[in-house]
Amino acid sequence: MKISVSQIQRGSFNAPLEVEETVDVSELETMNNDIRRIGPAQVKALLTMDQNEEIIASLTIKGEMTLPCARTLVDVPYSYDISVDEVFSTSPFITEDELEEEIHPVEGEVLDLKPYIMENILLDIPFRVFSEESNPEGAAPKDGDGWSFVQEEEPKEQTIDPRLKKLASLLENNKKENE
Repeated sequence: MKISVSQIQRGSFNAPLEVEETVDVSELETMNNDIRRIGPAQVKALLTMDQNEEIIASLTIKGEMTLPCARTLVDVPYSYDISVDEVFSTSPFITEDELEEEIHPVEGEVLDLKPYIMENILLDIPFRVFSEESNPEGAAPKDGDGWSFVQEEEPKEQTIDPRLKKLASLLENNKKENE
């Protein structure tokens, strides 16, 4: 999603420049993350430029990706709807303070929003997703060659060690006396 800076200057003179586009973010699948599949993102951008040579991009990013279930590793569809503001500077002189405030420099005459769209999608990936199905097909196996999944048994009723029986009776007597 590339927009020329001059187009933003002309378009945002009276009102913000509004751009809607479908962005292919499929290269996120090849990065080292949990995304198994991702469809194109629907991006709506409102771009304004102020007197300080700063471009404010208000982005709304929508789409769907497939992530692994944290319990069973089956595919889980996950829809995302991200609203974010990014600030860019067309000034050739950017201070360290501006970089710390996450003001991104614009190199050349074209503003490329795709890296920032992909970055915000990556930041929106949840830590864990869970499948709604109780026993989905393709789930992690419950047994294998020489092993099987065993459920823990309920804890047995608590019994007193015979060596401490006298102490227990002493504690019970103290309780009765205090009541």
